[in-house]
Amino acid sequence: MNIHKRIIVQFFIQLTLVFILFFFLFLAIWGVIGFTIMKDEITQDLSKADSTYFSDKINITGDKVTFEEDLKKLVKKQEGWLLVVNDKGNLIGDYNAPNPIPKRFNESTLGELILQKDADSVDYTHWKLDEMKDESPILIFASENMETVILNNIKSTVDWDNQQINLTAPNIQHLNNHSAWVQLINSSGEVVDGYGTKSKSVSKYTMADFQALSANTEVITDAYFDAATEQTIIVGMPNANSATNLKTFLLNINNGIMILFAGLILFLIIFTFWYARKFGVPLVTMMKWIQNLGNGKYEQPFDLGQKNGKLKRKFRLFKDLIATLSNLTETLQKNQTQSRKMVQTREEWISGLSHDLKTPLASIAGYAQMLESKKYSWSEEEAREFAKIIAEKSRYMMKLIEDLTLTYRIKNEALPISKEKVDMIEYLRRTIIHFMNDPANKEVQFDFQPKDKVIFASIDLKWFQRVIDNLIANAIKYNPSGTTINISIEPIEDQLVIITIEDDGEGMDAETLANLFNRYYRGTNTSDSNNGTGLGMAITKQLVQLHGGSINVKSTPHKGTIVRMIIPR
Repeated sequence: MNIHKRIIVQFFIQLTLVFILFFFLFLAIWGVIGFTIMKDEITQDLSKADSTYFSDKINITGDKVTFEEDLKKLVKKQEGWLLVVNDKGNLIGDYNAPNPIPKRFNESTLGELILQKDADSVDYTHWKLDEMKDESPILIFASENMETVILNNIKSTVDWDNQQINLTAPNIQHLNNHSAWVQLINSSGEVVDGYGTKSKSVSKYTMADFQALSANTEVITDAYFDAATEQTIIVGMPNANSATNLKTFLLNINNGIMILFAGLILFLIIFTFWYARKFGVPLVTMMKWIQNLGNGKYEQPFDLGQKNGKLKRKFRLFKDLIATLSNLTETLQKNQTQSRKMVQTREEWISGLSHDLKTPLASIAGYAQMLESKKYSWSEEEAREFAKIIAEKSRYMMKLIEDLTLTYRIKNEALPISKEKVDMIEYLRRTIIHFMNDPANKEVQFDFQPKDKVIFASIDLKWFQRVIDNLIANAIKYNPSGTTINISIEPIEDQLVIITIEDDGEGMDAETLANLFNRYYRGTNTSDSNNGTGLGMAITKQLVQLHGGSINVKSTPHKGTIVRMIIPR
């Protein structure tokens, strides 16, 4: 997967996770708000609770029931009472219940309580304490309708014929304790008698007034109609729960919005820091890395990997880019090292080359001045000797220039070769005989033992001859007298030929061996022109490669050198 697709997948997964987290955060906050509202509603009216609310507030052990203190306070505050009846109708527990209370309820009585067919001044709410069982005990919460209680107490004292309520002292005290009011209304809707704050606010009721009074949630009312006189008595009192519930609801909504807003801000801050760490740190690191590369500092800003060698998690998304930058850094490091080494070796080679040219030029100039001078008269023999030295120095300089030109021609692929099939055994045999016939090589031992009688290969006679001549000449030149040079050739299947030139001479150190094929490297003393131009081995390797082959050299100081060439047949 490329980096483009990986980033798309990463963003999709991360935004999906953010959406899911935000969704659950939203649900959690609204759940808290809903729970708070429900708790406040239960505090005001226990009948709005469900059976799960009582699961940890009522403990039943056999026929013994224990009520939690908080539940007792709540029941007492709401002026109600609790009954616990088992599946057989037996009362096994109660709290704050009025006396007398029956110890057992038959099916008819329970049905009356559950269906609320008792006196209309009491409301009953029931729950199964264990919803999973059919024979679960039943909890009954009962609470009086205070407006109905007041109405029942007052209607017995009303003088319907004289249109007077005739409140008793206990009735007045009851009305005052609950901020209640009472009105007597005749058949025309006129208020003929009343008590309390409401009694003087309306003098005559219309149909709209009755509807408004019924719809008003801030007031709870009850009424009794006397059929004989067609008069109605109305009792009303403030609905404390309505105002409290509205205030609590608004407060909870406000708190919920504040919690939601604070949660979102906290979530955004955490997400911002996480996002900055996830994407910002890798991007800043790579920008720093690229900046270092631009400034010539070819290294990573810091370690991006773990102890096990893998990339740290925050960098894995950009592993392709990091791999590219690592390769670029490594390449630039190698190029920098090679460039420095190349500059150094080039300077050394130019220094040696200029010295090599300077020495023969100084000899040529010196002998030329001597021949030109009128102070001396040279014999013919002396003049010939001077001319011979000048010619030798000129040939050396010419060879140096030709070698330099040749190596650049090969490098720029400007050297054509013409291959032909050659018997390599005969070819090598003649070359070895040529070196053996040279009187300068009389102290060198040659050993040539081919394994086959005939081995053919396609070579360019001119340039491959230079390769063989240079390798054998080096084996002679850089080794002491008495060195043995072994030359062998053998085929590798039907495709390749391997030629080996091995000596038991001085060998080479590691530095010389490592730079052997570098055309700017001279492992010899440049003050001695007989040591050559320093280009021989570089040209040899290039010519072997032009033939489609390869060359390898192994050497051990004071033990000798082995040169192996592999060329195609």
